[in-house]
Amino acid sequence: MSMWDERYSAADFAYGDRPNDFLVERAAELTRGSCLCLAEGQGRNAVWLAQQGLSVTAIDQSEVGMRSATALAAQRCVAIETAVADLVDYDLGTEKWDTIISIFGHLPPTLRADVNRRIVNALKPGGTFLLEAYTPGQLDMKGVGGPSDGAMLMRADMLKEELAGLDFLVAQETEREVDEGQYHHGLSAVVQILARKPIAE
Repeated sequence: MSMWDERYSAADFAYGDRPNDFLVERAAELTRGSCLCLAEGQGRNAVWLAQQGLSVTAIDQSEVGMRSATALAAQRCVAIETAVADLVDYDLGTEKWDTIISIFGHLPPTLRADVNRRIVNALKPGGTFLLEAYTPGQLDMKGVGGPSDGAMLMRADMLKEELAGLDFLVAQETEREVDEGQYHHGLSAVVQILARKPIAE
């Protein structure tokens, strides 16, 4: 059993069953329609977005996590699509999605840069991308969360470079109290991105 399958097999939701705070705060600015949630774990964000009326697909490498997401959606009387997939080879498509979401989806640097380029390509013109992740500053914080490998942490300038082609509505590093289950809590150092793909003239 993989580390993620083991984590998601516990009785409680590893990262809680409520949506991410930054996502909720900025939800009104997301482009409505088709939505892809990357590295979505047990579905807390995907299910909430479906409750807001978006047509949501959630992907994660954990089969256990995706089963939990499907069950959470049924419990809350919404439907989501799920796929057990690895971002190494998952086809995001071309101009396919109105919105793409990445919440604490930390990847090795080379893969992250590749996925971010694919995200730009996968958004429809006018589509939005929202991300929250831990910054290198998290290594010095008292809060719990994020990888111990500093190379997998993210900075705003790095993300703006990798997401070239998008217009940035929010691109900031900040500290905030995170309360998202036993693995993400306390005062934390995060980067927040909200960006839109331009509509061609």
